[in-house]
Amino acid sequence: MTDRAIRNLAHLRRSASTARVLNLLKIFTDHGQEADWAERPLFQTHALNRALIIKHRLRRDETDSFYVRRQVATKVVIPLDPHELKTGGRYVFVGQRGYERMMQEAFGVTAGHRDLITLNLLDSLPSLDPFLLREQLKRAGLEPAPCYFSISESDLQRMGRFVEDEIRPLVTLCIGPDLEAVGSTQRLAGKIMSNDPRDRMEALRETLRLEPDDYQEGVFCWKGFLYYKWLLTSLRAEAASVADEVQSVRPIGKVDRDARAWLDRGRAVLRDRIIETCNEAGSTLAVYDRAYAGLTHEGRPVDFRDFLLNAPRLFARLGDQLGAIQHVVSFWRFRFSRGASPVGVEELIDIFMDFETGLASRKSDDLSSRMAA
Repeated sequence: MTDRAIRNLAHLRRSASTARVLNLLKIFTDHGQEADWAERPLFQTHALNRALIIKHRLRRDETDSFYVRRQVATKVVIPLDPHELKTGGRYVFVGQRGYERMMQEAFGVTAGHRDLITLNLLDSLPSLDPFLLREQLKRAGLEPAPCYFSISESDLQRMGRFVEDEIRPLVTLCIGPDLEAVGSTQRLAGKIMSNDPRDRMEALRETLRLEPDDYQEGVFCWKGFLYYKWLLTSLRAEAASVADEVQSVRPIGKVDRDARAWLDRGRAVLRDRIIETCNEAGSTLAVYDRAYAGLTHEGRPVDFRDFLLNAPRLFARLGDQLGAIQHVVSFWRFRFSRGASPVGVEELIDIFMDFETGLASRKSDDLSSRMAA
């Protein structure tokens, strides 16, 4: 590992999980003495259950490690010394060339092992956001202890109310604007948020003329869109606040001319990219809003049918966008919290570089524009 990677790994020792990082080492430190952690582990292999799982944006020299070209990979980091992360760690990318052989040699897990299945499930998600992580695992019949998911009951309740408000037009379309519809709204919201295969809402599936597998995958992504839409409402304000703080943060120590020029450039670029990425996420969500309005207000179920068929690709794009913003906000709040140690010049440059890479402009997927048309 490079010096920069080691420094960033050391920061993760103290920080909680984010949309980009699942810090199983910290979860072990905080909850390892609890019976629930031991009885319902995320991974059965001890080393994996103390690893750092990172959604890693691949560098140019890393893309050849995969059979299929990709921009983001799931990186599994095993610290060499759990108590001193500055010593670095060994890592492997999920799905890289020779992946199964490496996992067998390092951890003794073979093809079909539950831990490999779990890693593949994590790799299929656009981010490690705790809500989506929990839903993905439940969908596969895996229910680790709650300590692995840093989403509070109050957040789940607030999201439940948001989903009820969001689907009220669908309930009204089905049964009319009856005051008693609130019970139906709650029941339908419960079905959408459920992972019970019996709650497939067959009437809606038949209306949309979707095959069961397409419908099940589409509803999972629909659930993700609803979560991201709820999340973006609060994330915008926090992201704007961080964008402002980026302009004013100053490192301690002497700053030479080159470092000052780099930081000045970084401030301008980061502010623009934070705002731009929030706007891109809003545009992706607008595709869902238009399709849903076509179903509920304009009597065009085909619009929502097309949305559900294309939802997995849009969902991945949206997860990438919001995951990058969540990482910036959560890490900034961690590193620059009250009582945190002052930041030096080299570390601030590292942070800016990390954020800039995560928020790097992507070639636009024309799927959104085609669906809008």
